[in-house]
Amino acid sequence: MTALALPGTARTGGSRQLAGTGALLRLALRRDRVMLPAWVLIVGGVVATGSGALKTLYGTAAERAELARSMTANSSLRSLYGPVFSDSVGGLVAWRYGVFGAALAGVMSMLVVIRHTREEEETGRQELLSSAMVGRRAPLTAALLAALVANVAMALVVTAGLAGEGAAGALAFGLSIGACGMLFATTAAIAAQLTESARLARGLTTAVVGLAFVLHAAGDAATDDGSSVLTWLSPVGWTENVRAFASTGTVVGGSGERWWVLLLFVAATAVQGVAAYTLAGRRDVGMSFLPTRPGPAAGRMGTAGALAVRLQRGTLLGWCLGFLVSGAVFGGMTEGAADLVGDNEQAREIFQRLGGQSGLTQAFLAGMVGVLGMVAALYGVASVLRLNGEESAGRAEPILANAVGRVRWAAGHLVVAYGGAALVVLLGSAGLALGYGHRAPELLGAGLVQLPAVWTLTGVTLLLYAVAPRAATAGWAVAGVCLAIGWIGPALDLPQPVMDLSPFTHLPKLPGPPVQWFPVVLLTVVAAALAAASLAALRRRDLAT
Repeated sequence: MTALALPGTARTGGSRQLAGTGALLRLALRRDRVMLPAWVLIVGGVVATGSGALKTLYGTAAERAELARSMTANSSLRSLYGPVFSDSVGGLVAWRYGVFGAALAGVMSMLVVIRHTREEEETGRQELLSSAMVGRRAPLTAALLAALVANVAMALVVTAGLAGEGAAGALAFGLSIGACGMLFATTAAIAAQLTESARLARGLTTAVVGLAFVLHAAGDAATDDGSSVLTWLSPVGWTENVRAFASTGTVVGGSGERWWVLLLFVAATAVQGVAAYTLAGRRDVGMSFLPTRPGPAAGRMGTAGALAVRLQRGTLLGWCLGFLVSGAVFGGMTEGAADLVGDNEQAREIFQRLGGQSGLTQAFLAGMVGVLGMVAALYGVASVLRLNGEESAGRAEPILANAVGRVRWAAGHLVVAYGGAALVVLLGSAGLALGYGHRAPELLGAGLVQLPAVWTLTGVTLLLYAVAPRAATAGWAVAGVCLAIGWIGPALDLPQPVMDLSPFTHLPKLPGPPVQWFPVVLLTVVAAALAAASLAALRRRDLAT
């Protein structure tokens, strides 16, 4: 059989290892034509527009200087956001969004690289492509180039959005976020060589990103100038130590951006890239360096539900631990909420729009419960999309060929999705109560009230999968829009019709005033209707279509 040559491939010389890279890159960008712009616009856009919200909140230099002093003195807030290196608008934007922007850029890069390397091998598509004129290192190169395109675009959006606050600071901030994303892209590339499944590769890379965040948090809690050894061990800590906008009103340390810190990103990315390419050249397609543990000779799972739990238990455990720790961190920040707001009436109004009108402490707690609920919706989306992954990989057909109906098969995963979302919200609320020190029953109840909105977004993703599986990943966009509305909507004072697009807007802000049960019941009914309609649609359509 004659091999099919991809356009633009090289057949001779040293370029044979990279033959087909251009075609694979175009294919990757085409497949990610929705996901990548969404990540860039949401993450980069939120960071770039943060200056407007801060100008609204802290309109005078004196107010910004007081905020910077308060935040630098608060160890709980430093552990979350890092220290403040400049009391200018740009410096406060870098403080408020830098750590999270860098971490989210890393998550985006991880998804891109693993999708176009290990996931392609796991589904068998890479073996088909490799039968044509495709070099051994072309898939990895194309994946890293796709991540590079996304990170450069994010850096440009951030730089352009903040250029008015200082060109040098905006460029340093944009480059630090993009460089951090590329470093974690090469981390994902190594994980893709070590493991045999995309799920495990994502888990390992996510653990590295989480460890980097924890190291930064521990280091910044101990020092107020980013000088801790733990901070310097974390790529997220490198992002803050670039000290973007430090040339416009230094609060801690010397003035001026630390451009040389960007060389750390370059060096670490290069070292990890060389390691990934070396590993890729020493294994066969579909193989891995970490051996896969074989299962027992006799099956131990007699139901489709038990199989779903087995497939998703690791992910659920990670989310549970993450929510428990995050809740404890938020709870520890509660006493410092007054320092964050101070006498600023505009900031107080934003907290009240976020968490209700009941006093600053209750508004902060309600706002944090709402944030936990919105993030838990992302777990629901990911868990439901596991159905799509099982179907597209061909693993659903052998199960359904037995005495297992589609509804029964899907129900096992839905129990994990809906029940798991409830569990992570409750653990997040428990962590919030643990960090705050009291009011556990109220906070657990407030967490339960978030579930109808979480389940509604989960149901939207389920309906997309059941009706048009190729569009199922749009569930990420729906959840992302709702998360963005809830996160930046109160600060930007968005019109009420826009805020109403998110189901979380309609929930009562607890703990606080008495519960208004009508929106809670209505959203519960909507979530149940979406689930029922989805299962009915799943029974009618053909699989893998």
